[in-house]
Amino acid sequence: MPLVVAPVGKLLRIIKILAEDKVSEKLVKMGIVVNKTITIVSSDKGRVVCMINNGKVALDSELATKIFVQEEV
Repeated sequence: MPLVVAPVGKLLRIIKILAEDKVSEKLVKMGIVVNKTITIVSSDKGRVVCMINNGKVALDSELATKIFVQEEV
């Protein structure tokens, strides 16, 4: 499921990123890579705030639709 519609407060694993190279490089610098776990702290009007690598990252809805996650069991 796209990160933009994923549940708040659940542990998620990034399974796919559909972004252009320039955007992908920026995501890598923020620690957002495939197989990394992430938790959504809040989601409001498409803006998603996530906890990753002990830090918070805010993503706009356009970018959050390009990051696909699955809930960790």
